[in-house]
Amino acid sequence: MTPDLQAGIDGLRIAMATGHFAQGMEPAVATALNTVATALQVTQQVALPESDRARAAAYLITAAEGSQLHLSRLRNRPMDFDPATRDRFLAGVLMPAGWYLQAQRLRRWYRDQVRALFTAVDILLAPTVPCVAPHLDQATMVLDGQEILIRPHLGFYTQPLSFIGLPVLSVPVPQPGLPVGVQIIAAPYQEEKLLQVAAALEAQGVTGAILAPVS
Repeated sequence: MTPDLQAGIDGLRIAMATGHFAQGMEPAVATALNTVATALQVTQQVALPESDRARAAAYLITAAEGSQLHLSRLRNRPMDFDPATRDRFLAGVLMPAGWYLQAQRLRRWYRDQVRALFTAVDILLAPTVPCVAPHLDQATMVLDGQEILIRPHLGFYTQPLSFIGLPVLSVPVPQPGLPVGVQIIAAPYQEEKLLQVAAALEAQGVTGAILAPVS
C-alpha cells in the first residue's frame, strides 16, 4: 500500500539516539542533526545499549561473510580487487570461527534490545556519517582533534543499525558546500513512518528533495 505522505507526524514519538550516535562527528554534522531535531520538535533522547560492541560485531560479520562470498575470486583473480578491499577480504578469510560465532550471538542480543526500544518511540534520529562527504582522493579526516582514516569510519553510525535489519532512510540537509545526511530509523516493517517524517522535513524546507535509502 502506498504510504500517505501528507498524513503528517502528529502522534509519532520521535527521539534522538545518544551514546555512540552522539560522538565523533564534525561540527557541520552536529548542526544538521540539530536542525532536523528542532524542525521535528524532538526533546526525547534514547541510548542504544552497547552500540560500540555492536559495530565491532557488524565489522566481523561483514568481513567473514563478504570474504566467503568472494573466496573463489580471491583465490583465482586476487589482483582484480582494489588493494584495500582485497586486504579486508583476506583478513576475513583468516578470521577465527569463534569470533564470527560470538559476533552473531551479540547481534541477536543487540537486535532484541534495540527493537524493544520501539515500544516507547516510533522514530530515532542519528547522523548518517561522521563527516561532510569527502573528496575521492581524501584519505583522512580529523574528529575530536584526532586524524583518522576515512574509509573504515564512514559506517560508524550506520553499521550498528543495518546489521540488525532496521529500516533506515537518510535525508540530505543542505548547508554551504555538500549536504549532510541524517538517518531516520524505525522499527521493522514501519517504512511508512520513515517516509512521513521525511516528507514533513521536505515540506518545511529542512531537507533536499532526494531521499536516499541506507544500505
